[in-house]
Amino acid sequence: MFIQTEPTPNPQVLKFLPGRTVMESGSQDFRSAEEAAASALAAEIFALEGVNRVFFGGDFLTVGKVASADWDHLKAPVLAAIMDHFTSGQPLFEAASGTGEGEETYEGDTAQVVAEIRELLDTRIRPAVARDGGDILFDRFEPDSGTVWLHMRGACAGCPSSSATLKSGVENMLKHYVPEVVRVEQTL
Repeated sequence: MFIQTEPTPNPQVLKFLPGRTVMESGSQDFRSAEEAAASALAAEIFALEGVNRVFFGGDFLTVGKVASADWDHLKAPVLAAIMDHFTSGQPLFEAASGTGEGEETYEGDTAQVVAEIRELLDTRIRPAVARDGGDILFDRFEPDSGTVWLHMRGACAGCPSSSATLKSGVENMLKHYVPEVVRVEQTL
């Protein structure tokens, strides 16, 4: 098994490409060892000293480290954990890990606006963000203020350039195609 690695715009996060599907659909962001307990792979990576975040995407995973940790020392053990997991045939998650998120219901014109926002996110924005080892998910739309709230995940969470990406890229695109959007904010 050959696992490629790629840098991300966030110097504290490295992208790992195992050459196979990681998640069939969606993504999963682990911000603590407690959250990582739902996945044997995430738990194994979190057990490494210096790891502070693990993110699973469709065909990649990203690992975040604390600033004092060095990729020269951390990269090999992460690669070993990924290889061991995928060669063992273990499932990615323990039974029923509850990865679904609550959904707010929108009606009328607001439902149409939200559908347009989600379509743009899914077809144009998320694929671009995934190339950098992250994901961006819709949280909510506030029709009174025209504010779209989004979750930045994976390499994008905490990235020095994430606010520029959010404002210059995502906000401009959403405002262009969906006139009801006035601004975009990040949900923490």
